[in-house]
Amino acid sequence: MSPRPFQRVAVLGLGLLGGSVARAARERHLALEVVGAGRRRAPLERALAAGVVDRIETALEAVRGADLVVLATPVGTMPKIVSEVASGLERGAILTDVGSVKASVVETLPGMLPEGVEFVGSHPMAGSHLRGPDHARGDLFEGATCVVTPRVGQSEGAVERIEAFWRALGARVERRSPEQHDEDVAWVSHLPHLVAFAFADALQAAPTRVGEVAGGGFRDFTRIARSDAELWGEILERNGKALSGPLNHFSESLAKIARLLEEGDGESLERLLNQARSRLAEVTSHAARVAGNVPETGIPKGSEESGSDRTDAG
Repeated sequence: MSPRPFQRVAVLGLGLLGGSVARAARERHLALEVVGAGRRRAPLERALAAGVVDRIETALEAVRGADLVVLATPVGTMPKIVSEVASGLERGAILTDVGSVKASVVETLPGMLPEGVEFVGSHPMAGSHLRGPDHARGDLFEGATCVVTPRVGQSEGAVERIEAFWRALGARVERRSPEQHDEDVAWVSHLPHLVAFAFADALQAAPTRVGEVAGGGFRDFTRIARSDAELWGEILERNGKALSGPLNHFSESLAKIARLLEEGDGESLERLLNQARSRLAEVTSHAARVAGNVPETGIPKGSEESGSDRTDAG
């Protein structure tokens, strides 16, 4: 069953994620009109010329008459943007976002909205290290997970409509409380980015020539360390509380491996590595099973990540 289309979808922030939401909504006819807004004129004009949006406007004009508004800006700027556009929001409109941190957003934004306007938090786990509307893709969310984070007591109708929207974009929807979301993504997104950045920082001690012998493993591991530093600095800072536990566990594991190497205990090291592989397989197999792409053999089909996790809007 196709979701009921929106009259106007306003996307505030046409970076990679915002641009991809806009392009996908147009290509899949999920709105009669898709309007884009952003801080800089040049990217907006490129997005318009490329068919990412039907029209570009100021943020305030974009939300007038919109029944769905997608906040695709860094999390830290969302309160300011909502305060700027609140007067243009009409009763019945729904706001959602694409931010990587949820507890602070869900706590702050609903109280800034006019009566009759709902906010439903969402976070599509998709993206890449590429930036801007020039890289927007209509299929970016195909097969990706989108976490929707309703508030306690929130209108079920608004939540279901947002979930239907993401499913229509090709995503698999998971519900979490804002706090559960922040804890989960700390493990599967924020800690991996932090570790990749930390390793890249450690390369300052490596000889320059090491790049000449780097292979696929190096490229795979460091890809996400090419993500936008300003964006990821904000994400890591804002989710610092949920990130502290996973970071401590990772530090303990790293210290354990360092100790085994120092002691020359190859047998214990191999045992630890096998335990690590088994736990990773358990986690990824469960995720694939939930997504419905595990055959009877239990081996996930395409269980690798889809280039994720974010040079988005925060």
